[in-house]
Amino acid sequence: MNRSSRVHGLDTLRALAIMLVFANHYMSFVSHEASFGWFSEIGWAGVDLFFALSGYLIGNQVFSALRGPGLSLPHFYARRLLRTLPAYLAVLALYAYWPYWAGNAPHAPWWKYLTFTLNINLKPGTLFSHAWSLCVEEQFYLLLPPIALAVAAVTRVGGSRRVTLALGWTALLSAIAAGMWLRDSWWQPAMDLGERGSRGYYTLIYYSTLSRFDELLAGVALAMLRIFHPNLWQRLTRHGNWMLAAGVALTALAFWLFLEHHFSWGMSVFGYPLLGLAFAALLLAALSEGSLLHRTRIPGMGAIALWSYSIYLTHKQLCILLADHWEPVDLDTIAIMIAASIFTGWLLYFAVEAPFMKLRERFIPNNFKRRSNEATVGSVPVTP
Repeated sequence: MNRSSRVHGLDTLRALAIMLVFANHYMSFVSHEASFGWFSEIGWAGVDLFFALSGYLIGNQVFSALRGPGLSLPHFYARRLLRTLPAYLAVLALYAYWPYWAGNAPHAPWWKYLTFTLNINLKPGTLFSHAWSLCVEEQFYLLLPPIALAVAAVTRVGGSRRVTLALGWTALLSAIAAGMWLRDSWWQPAMDLGERGSRGYYTLIYYSTLSRFDELLAGVALAMLRIFHPNLWQRLTRHGNWMLAAGVALTALAFWLFLEHHFSWGMSVFGYPLLGLAFAALLLAALSEGSLLHRTRIPGMGAIALWSYSIYLTHKQLCILLADHWEPVDLDTIAIMIAASIFTGWLLYFAVEAPFMKLRERFIPNNFKRRSNEATVGSVPVTP
């Protein structure tokens, strides 16, 4: 995406997400203390903010295509793979073929990394374990388009647009309710071990695809509002600063509750939908042209946002290796590790991500550029 066309609010949220993740990983795997205070302890929620951003951005692409020329599944999947797969495979190759980079952590079967199923029955401490969130996103990318096509097909067999939208909202809300039901079913008192939680909690609940779609679905709900309910969307975005205030308040509430009761039954069942609602409000503010979040360009945030995927893939193991040479709690060392993580992310972005995105733009047409009368397998237009 051209820098000048980027939305400052979304860049700020994406940069904030990778900062949160860095702070949490630094605490958990490098310094073993809250080097950034509460920001470290709640930093795992940066992944959930990434989920909300992905849910909105991908949902917006899918629903815009359905509303316009029609959705081409081959084009969609090809473009997504060219966006995420090259950098991921480059880093996976480091783990597989460079023993120094891999360290001593046990790895899962390599096919689980290659099929984006690492998060299923994942045990904490596994090599490249933070790729679990990428697995959840890739599974989301796989499922959302055909589900959207199936719902849209109702229009083609005689259903009204109102029926189609009702079915879509029912499916989305049912998926959120199903995730809550599953977390309720899987949670056990032994999982709540205070500040850390049990290995079983992470394996059964935290890493699980079926129970971690909440924030992705919150983003999808925003995309549905924007594409299919434009009047309501305009009314909401006219109050961007109120959305920002609501998002900040809900995020603060969710963070406080998670810091106090992270692994409890109540937060396990209801906490993730609360985070989804909070982040959806922040996203809505970021997309509201009159809001402070939308209008404010914070220097450096655009670059960090642009490189955030590559930073995410590399920062944890890089810092673990650097900690072998410097005291990880020293402020100078922390600054060095932050700078090294940003530089490595920049390097991976320009060496791998950017070239493949150029190939994608050159050879794989997106769904917005297809002619409305173009017949494509897997394409189901939605009646406006």
